[in-house]
Amino acid sequence: MSWRELSKHNRYIRGAAAAALLGLISLGAGGCGFQPLYGSTSSGANLAEVMKTVDIATIGGRTGQRLRNELLFGTTGGGAAAAPIYRLDVALRETTRNTLVTQQGLATSQILELDAEYRLVRITDNEVVFKAWSNSQAAYNMVGSTGLAGSTYGDTRAGLDAENRAARTLADTIKTRLAAYLSGAA
Repeated sequence: MSWRELSKHNRYIRGAAAAALLGLISLGAGGCGFQPLYGSTSSGANLAEVMKTVDIATIGGRTGQRLRNELLFGTTGGGAAAAPIYRLDVALRETTRNTLVTQQGLATSQILELDAEYRLVRITDNEVVFKAWSNSQAAYNMVGSTGLAGSTYGDTRAGLDAENRAARTLADTIKTRLAAYLSGAA
């Protein structure tokens, strides 16, 4: 047998061994309790339909409104909500930190941080069934306030964009945690 034939033979053996190993891993993973997040819930209901039963309470402020809109879209997929079984109450705190400061004490960059404490309340008996907190951050540059090339409008727009990005990230986190809870509880 030549080196070339031996190399080809080894390639077939390695391929077969890799396929066998992959098969064993998939068999082992089937018994580990892994369940897809957006499949059926533990009671057999469709998680997308259960998510539509969560009423998102009003959240104060512009960023709160943006967060609520993102949560509404995330739980209903842009469709109509179902009759509410749960209510999501969110307390939102917004802080801004200066990260870069000139020698004159003017901020050139900031980080917007959103902290949300939220609870899922079952409407029938007003019982809190799930409680958690999450946060998100979004950084942005401020060049207009430093006297450099830029504008106050640009700084304002950058701050609003940071609010939008932070709200979207926070809504995704909250939606995922709600889905994880509801997939096992509903």
